[in-house]
Amino acid sequence: MQPPITAFSLVTTELVDCEQALFDLLSSKVQAVEEIGRYLAASGGKRLRPLFTALGARASGHRGAVHRLMCAGELIHLGSLLHDDVVDEADARRGRPAAHKVFTNPSVILAGDFCVARGMLIAAEEGGLKAVTELTRTVAEMSEGEISQLLNAGHLELGVDAYYEVIDRKSASLMAWCAAAGAWAIGQDDHAAALHSFGRRMGVAFQIADDVLDYSGEERLTGKPAGQDLAQRKPTLPLLLAMERRPNLKERLMERAPAESEVPALVAEVVASGAAQDALDIARAHVRDGLADLARLPESPARAALVGLAHHLVERVS
Repeated sequence: MQPPITAFSLVTTELVDCEQALFDLLSSKVQAVEEIGRYLAASGGKRLRPLFTALGARASGHRGAVHRLMCAGELIHLGSLLHDDVVDEADARRGRPAAHKVFTNPSVILAGDFCVARGMLIAAEEGGLKAVTELTRTVAEMSEGEISQLLNAGHLELGVDAYYEVIDRKSASLMAWCAAAGAWAIGQDDHAAALHSFGRRMGVAFQIADDVLDYSGEERLTGKPAGQDLAQRKPTLPLLLAMERRPNLKERLMERAPAESEVPALVAEVVASGAAQDALDIARAHVRDGLADLARLPESPARAALVGLAHHLVERVS
């Protein structure tokens, strides 16, 4: 998924500078740390978090260099991906073998710690006390969300509230920080509050849209086959809504994980229930609420680009 051209073109220089700085910041005197971090960074990714940081900074009136601050959130994100893949025992990430399949579990976990620590250092240097304090809170939330997701796996009876709690902490919290970081860096706390709320809602909408993609068959967008979340009985919003409507589906999935041959029919059942479409509509509602937060900022090209990006995060699924 590529961001809208207006969002990208408005901060092209910042994104190019961020990419170079990211690889520089992943350098280490310990070769293995550098190799692991750069292995994941080189595999690509959407770089949505740096994009949110750049546009949020410009929308709040930040006129200085922001490329290093953009790296802070992306470093935290990279660290969390390294950790997640070990916890989930994932085979692949971004179309390549997951880092722990190439290196070792302990080294990947410690390299993830390095990424998180380096991200916090850059947040302190570039964003000041408020930015790094908020990032510390964010990392704690992300850890809580990941642990909750781990404990919730296969527990389909937990329902929608547990799902929202996980994605709010695990995914939306970092998007919120990234959107607000530039405003905190220049002491624009009112703008930061609006951008933080906007980013949080966008993080929720983005995760719901990603979960809907599991039922769309668009492997090119997700990097994984359709139905993989369902096969693992992950309690995502489309599945939870479908189970509310079709108790028999819930009974079958709670009894056992589906065989590979059963997954396509189960995906079709979820889609036929209307749950995937309703989940997408819920994501759109989060976008609308986020845009109301964004309207508290003065009009600017950066604010307009954030509006376009917000719509794109959900409509890419359609």
